[in-house]
Amino acid sequence: MDSLKSISTIAASGMRAQSERLRVVSENVANSNTTADMPGGDPYRRKVISFGTGFDEATGAAIVQVSDIDRDMSNFRLLFDPSHPSADENGYVKLPNVNPLIEMSNMREAARSYEANLSMLENAKQMRQLLIDLLQ
Repeated sequence: MDSLKSISTIAASGMRAQSERLRVVSENVANSNTTADMPGGDPYRRKVISFGTGFDEATGAAIVQVSDIDRDMSNFRLLFDPSHPSADENGYVKLPNVNPLIEMSNMREAARSYEANLSMLENAKQMRQLLIDLLQ
C-alpha cells in the first residue's frame, strides 16, 4: 500500500465532497427568494447534504463520500403581501426556508475544508518529489 497515494486519494475525496457541498449551498442561495408558481403552493425547499465514509479498493483508504442530499423540512417563511401572485387566500406568500446567513457560513466552512484538503494534496505531492530526489 502506497501511503502517499492514500493521502492523495483521501484528499481528493474530501475535495469532491466539499465541491458537492458548495454546489448544494449555491443552489440554496440562488433560490432563497423564489416563490411558488401558483397561489398557496410551496416554494423551493432548502437542501442539506450528509457525508459518509467509503472505501477505496485501490489504496485501501477510508474516503469521504456524499451519503445523501435531503430536503430541509422546516417551516417556510411567511410574508404578508396580498398583491403577490403567489399569495394564498389570507394574503400570505410562502418563501423558501433558506437562511442566507446559515448558507454563507456553510459556504465558508466548505471552502476552508476544500483548501485544507488541497493543502494536504500539495504536501503529498511535495513529499513524493522529495522521495524521488532522495532515491536519485
